[in-house]
Amino acid sequence: MSGYRELLGTDFDGRPTDDIDDVIYDAFESPRHLARVPGLVALMNDPGAPEIDRFLACVVLTTWGEVAGYEAVIRAAADPKNSPWYDFSIDRKFSVDSTFAQLAHAVAEPDLAREKGTGALRVDAARALVRLADSEYFEDRLGELFDRATLQALRGDIEDVIARGVRSLAAGDRYRFDLPTQLVDLAAGVSTVDGRLAVDLAMSVLNVSSSPRSLTHAVSIVYRAEGPEAVRFGEFLTTVGDEGVGREVREALSPC
Repeated sequence: MSGYRELLGTDFDGRPTDDIDDVIYDAFESPRHLARVPGLVALMNDPGAPEIDRFLACVVLTTWGEVAGYEAVIRAAADPKNSPWYDFSIDRKFSVDSTFAQLAHAVAEPDLAREKGTGALRVDAARALVRLADSEYFEDRLGELFDRATLQALRGDIEDVIARGVRSLAAGDRYRFDLPTQLVDLAAGVSTVDGRLAVDLAMSVLNVSSSPRSLTHAVSIVYRAEGPEAVRFGEFLTTVGDEGVGREVREALSPC
């Protein structure tokens, strides 16, 4: 198999499909996907293939926990704007590249990496993506995607990238997307493993730049964190946010 139609437009029973998810997620049930890996690697690395085909091959290989997929993500993150598929997929809200958001979603899937023994490389790929959080757009995904073990491994990287982003915001640098909210989302992810750190990171962002959107996203920390840090942070959000934020905080803090 060498072309998109054969590799990604045909399910494992040989039937044509227009839904690539039929191929991606059937791999979790069938080892037959392994036969397509060499062809997908060749497609991903073919400079003559359409950008979209190369990108989708990378997404599939990464979701399948394949070494070649993770290595391609790490290479792309090392030089984002020169990745083969940069700007092929554009976010409608901000009109910026959205390929890294989709790659993050693929990297976040741990099951096949666990089966194939590629978990350490998966964490390396996640680290490479997280370290772009102050410069590339991730479609509000970074706070929701990664499991606790991955977030634990990436704590230092998350602290570093949020600190860089805060320095840029404090310096008045301009961004084509909502960087403060993206950094708050990343802090929210940390709240599942360290509530105090999540609050500190979110506060470092909100102290230099806040908006109704970033405050609304910050409420997720109140939901996830436990203990007095969550309560104090919720009180802060209620003080500086609008009625909608206050209502969400009250809901987050109310007993189940």
